[in-house]
Amino acid sequence: MSLPRTGLLAILLLGVTLGACDGSKPLIKHEPKQPEFPVADRPVAHIVSPRWSNEEARDRVREAATVMDKASIRTGMTVADIGAGEGYYTIRLAARVGEDGRVLAEDVVAATRDQLAERVSRERLENVSVRLGTPADPKLPDNSFDRVLMVHMYHEIEQPYEFLWRLRPSLKPDGLVVVVDANRPTRDHGTPPELLRCEFAAVGYVPVSFEAMPSAGGYFATFRVQGPRPEPEAIKPCRMQPAPAANTGVAHP
Repeated sequence: MSLPRTGLLAILLLGVTLGACDGSKPLIKHEPKQPEFPVADRPVAHIVSPRWSNEEARDRVREAATVMDKASIRTGMTVADIGAGEGYYTIRLAARVGEDGRVLAEDVVAATRDQLAERVSRERLENVSVRLGTPADPKLPDNSFDRVLMVHMYHEIEQPYEFLWRLRPSLKPDGLVVVVDANRPTRDHGTPPELLRCEFAAVGYVPVSFEAMPSAGGYFATFRVQGPRPEPEAIKPCRMQPAPAANTGVAHP
């Protein structure tokens, strides 16, 4: 005797339901646990403008040219410009690395990213790509960059340990992170050098060079990766101890 169509459908549905409950597959998909990073013990400067200063004024003191020279940026390199803003460095990096090199310009503000993309298109910079990152993740491809530039923006990073942790894989084995910033408290749009070194060291970077750079409004520093990337829960945050005389403080892990 054949079953009515409705009865057959009910039996098939019951079989599917029982199959889903046989323990072979979980009914609820659990998302992987997100790593937890320490909170920075310092104020964070707000992003006030995509333009740090007038481009012509910066060129008169050879700011970009000097930074690129000090960072040994040359033809054929792949360089990331983090916090690219209106593209002062992006445009000049594109000319320096040439048609055989690549520049990736990243910003966390969508409107700024779009304006820079328009400029790149308008100036027909075929060796430049533009990307939107997040405050905790620059979203760079792995093992891709000879140099990563962060110019007058490190003090705006709200989650420096997670940011630097996620940045690490993007560097080539001999790649360098280049930081240009002012020697003043982060709330005043700068980063004290001791704090900079401490936060980088906490995520497994070692300093390569550090020197004053008045033409860029502060100092020039470079770092490279050393050893394995630490587990997020093993990162020891830096603690600022105020130093009234210098008004910058000293960082300790």
